[in-house]
Amino acid sequence: MTTWNVNVLYNAEFLSRLTNGVRHLMPIWEISPNASVELLTISENATFRIDDQALGRNLIVRVHRPDYHSEPEILSELAWIEALRRDGTVATPQPLAGRGGGLLQSFSDGETIRHAVAFEYMSGKEPDAESDLVRWYGALGKINARLHGHSRNWKRPDNFTRKTWNFERILGEGAYWGDWRAALGLTPEGREILERTHALLETQTATYGYGADRFGLVHCDMRAANLLVEGDRLGVIDFDDCGLSWFAYDFAAAISFMEHEPFIPDLMAAWLEGYRRVAPLDAEHEAALPMFIMLRRMQLTAWIASHAETPTAQSMGTTYTDGTVALAERYLTEHR
Repeated sequence: MTTWNVNVLYNAEFLSRLTNGVRHLMPIWEISPNASVELLTISENATFRIDDQALGRNLIVRVHRPDYHSEPEILSELAWIEALRRDGTVATPQPLAGRGGGLLQSFSDGETIRHAVAFEYMSGKEPDAESDLVRWYGALGKINARLHGHSRNWKRPDNFTRKTWNFERILGEGAYWGDWRAALGLTPEGREILERTHALLETQTATYGYGADRFGLVHCDMRAANLLVEGDRLGVIDFDDCGLSWFAYDFAAAISFMEHEPFIPDLMAAWLEGYRRVAPLDAEHEAALPMFIMLRRMQLTAWIASHAETPTAQSMGTTYTDGTVALAERYLTEHR
């Protein structure tokens, strides 16, 4: 699976090309030519904010990395977002159609065709450790329960297609985000621990299974960076990784990059309480949460290795790998 070449992510000429591509698309969304275009983030996709003071409009434009999601996959993501909004399931930004009614736009970048999607701007800020994370993860539990209920009951369009996040695609030879064995600073001793953890997780996930009561369409990346708090509202953004996976995996994704923090048990308790206020969650699925946390941690360790020039990877460095080994060692002790 081809992803963005991280060696060029911060090349000024590369970023200038993407910005010009977004500017080229602005008339499609009826944006004034003098509107400002600001790069917000770039790791997998590139995300831009457009401020059109003349028309009093703000919007977010996501430029997709090539060779990852196909056009049908992107349109399927947008179909679920629109269904979730229509059914009042979650507060999430509306995808914006261009002239002619299409949601998916594209522009040429040399020989590469880059797809782009515009969303309405949603105000708010990311919850952080300085705020009341327990409160917001309780609210997130309710949102997850509503999303999972919608996933089970929604009649998907006939051409609906999204990636499947099973063990093979998370940690196996076909992993979308790379091989954890390439982890930054991984020692031979650490690799041996992670090899044993890998084998255990493969067995455990196979035993847990893929039944309809536990595996379906999920957000798969509802981490703090994809949450927007304003007043009493908790908004959810970035369905780019939504796909078929375990429902319980949504909690593991929600604590991405902070799995080692001492407050995680409190977040888990709040999430479970919030979830059960909306839908039942039996003991088997609750007991599976630590397994999915470990699975996600190893997946992110691989992601950092394959995206070493991104700000997130650089901020984590080898420390994250060391933490993964420590968590794995404890996990093996607890599950012998």
